Amino acid sequence: MADNEKNIRAFLAIEPPEDILQKISGLQEKLKREISGRLSWTRPQGQHLTLKFFGDISKEDVNNISAAVQRRVVAEQKLNLKVETLGVFPDARRPRVLWCGVTGDVEELIALQKKLDGDFAALGFPAEDRSFKAHLTLARIKDSREMTGMSEALKKFDTFTAGEFIGEELILFQSNLTPQGAVYIKLAEFALSG
Repeated sequence: MADNEKNIRAFLAIEPPEDILQKISGLQEKLKREISGRLSWTRPQGQHLTLKFFGDISKEDVNNISAAVQRRVVAEQKLNLKVETLGVFPDARRPRVLWCGVTGDVEELIALQKKLDGDFAALGFPAEDRSFKAHLTLARIKDSREMTGMSEALKKFDTFTAGEFIGEELILFQSNLTPQGAVYIKLAEFALSG
């Protein structure tokens, strides 16, 4: 396989610890009883705090991205993060994504994401046109017209909290799509030094 063959589907993310993922999984089970319609629920191992989705990239891209992230994280502090609250994108009238929010050192996280986005733009990956919103995806909504119970569920679980954790590393993941869902492979890990 050539280094410039673009066959690695990749993204950069922070991985929440197992105890938080278990609490989110428990919340999803409750939400499944509240919300009906055409939803695709994410599996706990598929829940990441994604900072950048690259799409299909090459081995050479992986090396360039890794070098850029490594240079950036040297000066960055660890992040105190808390997973709590529910919401939907783009809005409650026509929701397409149900998510769990991330609070805590979010301003620092947004600043880091913005710097990385600039680093990646210099490598040929266009900067995001939407502002970054720290979240974990719980479900993707296939058709909001057939859905019931969403607004009630958002009210019922608005005080949900999965807990706090220290974001101490960024991970470059490869995502392999299979009939059973995506399988994630860690390509590189980058420790936040502070």
